[in-house]
Amino acid sequence: MSKLIGIGVGPGDPELVTVKGVNALRAADVVVVPVMAASDGKTGGEMGRAEATVLHYVGPEKVVRVVFALNERSDRGRREAAWDAAGLRVRELLAQYGTVAFATIGDPNVYSTFTYLAQTVAAPGLVVETVPGITAMQDLAARSGAVLTEGTEPLTLVPVTAGAAVLKQALEGPGTVVAYKFGRLAGEVATALRETGRTEDAVWGSALGLDEESIRPASELGDESLPYLSTLIAPARRDGLRGGKL
Repeated sequence: MSKLIGIGVGPGDPELVTVKGVNALRAADVVVVPVMAASDGKTGGEMGRAEATVLHYVGPEKVVRVVFALNERSDRGRREAAWDAAGLRVRELLAQYGTVAFATIGDPNVYSTFTYLAQTVAAPGLVVETVPGITAMQDLAARSGAVLTEGTEPLTLVPVTAGAAVLKQALEGPGTVVAYKFGRLAGEVATALRETGRTEDAVWGSALGLDEESIRPASELGDESLPYLSTLIAPARRDGLRGGKL
């Protein structure tokens, strides 16, 4: 019986990988890391954030790069072909080894490549497990001092790849709103914050825990593009009463 384990390795800071995650990485026979496909469909060569984190805990001889069309958003046929090829490679590894780990940034059950991979390689006798990881919103909250939720406040997580209108709708509602992957639409995000009166206390960050880390107030957002994996936190409007909503 073979096993596929999705392991969340956090937003980029290797110190944020859980003890359970480290143990699972070390116990696996091989660790698959996703890499972008170049224009010719082959491995792009640039080390991804998941791979860089994994290499703090296991040797490179244990790491297997598998190409995913992570940068493909317009050509569905090319994206599907890349998924088929990636699934075939992982099936080969599962047949060769007993336990295959797949390292993914953040958490394997939150907007993760792993969920698609697990669906692609699903087969009788295959055991699929996940090890949770620290998410970008948790890391940004800790680094910026933003409080994600208090009392009975809801928390809404929006991928801005779905469009700025979806984010604006969330901002018009209650509670804290977190936006993922908004870098290419930074100007539209800034407009949505202004139009909903949610700019104050909102904060954005990118490359959390890395040398190029940037954490800034959302009031400084302009029209220029930001790193794709930028994260925004717009805290709930609060009455300032300690414990008032518990």
